[in-house]
Amino acid sequence: MRDAEVPDWWRRLGLDGLVDVHVHFLPDRVMNAVWAYFDQAGEHYGTEWPITYRTSVEERLKTLSELGVQAFPALVYPHKPGMAESLNSWARDFASRTPGCVPSGTFFDEPSAAGYVHEALELGTRIFKVHVQVGDYDPRSGELDDVWGQLAEAGTPVVVHCGSGPIPGRHTGPGPMGEVLRRHPRLTAIIAHLGMPEYAEHLALTSYPNVHLDTTMALTPFTEAMMPFPRELVPRLADLQDRIVLGTDFPNIPYEYAVQLASLDALELGDDWLRSVCRHNGARLLGLAGAAEG
Repeated sequence: MRDAEVPDWWRRLGLDGLVDVHVHFLPDRVMNAVWAYFDQAGEHYGTEWPITYRTSVEERLKTLSELGVQAFPALVYPHKPGMAESLNSWARDFASRTPGCVPSGTFFDEPSAAGYVHEALELGTRIFKVHVQVGDYDPRSGELDDVWGQLAEAGTPVVVHCGSGPIPGRHTGPGPMGEVLRRHPRLTAIIAHLGMPEYAEHLALTSYPNVHLDTTMALTPFTEAMMPFPRELVPRLADLQDRIVLGTDFPNIPYEYAVQLASLDALELGDDWLRSVCRHNGARLLGLAGAAEG
């Protein structure tokens, strides 16, 4: 499947479009820094990582529209203290002027986190993103306990990159986030990338009632070459039809958007599963009107 075929694909499923919970838009200087990092992917990851959609903001938004992505967050995340609050302000402003974009936010392990997360929730932020490997902090930090509590109480989802892929960090893996969930069992956590490469361990976290996993980059040929998803776990994905949600990492992917969808289709878990994953679950998590409809 190529990108031009994507609208016909979701129409065949009887959908009106896609909902993608793992999309990145960032201030230009930050996005440029991210792209510069990926330019050195051979050094960092041992494989090249060309950015397929390295275009202007306007072009990227047009691409999403042409693909039929009707709702998405502009996920932001900091790599050091003092960044998160300004990123939250930027993300709210971006969403306010961008059709289809849901207001998103982030936080860092710092004393001010509880305050600016409270403010973000009051101002309508509907999803958060944290990146344990990039931020290099322990999600079990006492500074963050109130933050996790606020999100659990509000029922606001948080996309958490806590798996050890593509490279491990000091606090990645299922253990630290598992402890956060033990403290806050009703937290609506979306484990990014199906938790790669600790797939089974992160799937096990769905014993908590509001834990989901997004599909971001998982199951694609690019990722399968490095961190293959165990075939014996595919039935678990079927069982978790209401907990798996479409994510892609657009625009920072080294292949066409359609590859993610084709990789999900290739699991042969049925059209109803694809409808749940590619639209309904994301719509529900983002609080969209008509979430259960086509």
